[in-house]
Amino acid sequence: MTTESPRWYTSSYSDNGGQCVQVATNLVTTTGTVPVRDSKNPTGPALGLRADAYAAFVAGVKGSRFDTV
Repeated sequence: MTTESPRWYTSSYSDNGGQCVQVATNLVTTTGTVPVRDSKNPTGPALGLRADAYAAFVAGVKGSRFDTV
């Protein structure tokens, strides 16, 4: 069990009118997870993603694999 608190941040690329998520990558070492939450609801629930799943998601975004037409 960890007593470390999440340090939330929003990407500097997020400038789209509030449709953002926040992540807390500081917990990867102690928990193996990356918490993710809605920036508009900081007291709401957070989704804990496994670090490898989060890394795959980020790689997919950077590789434009989630673009919609």
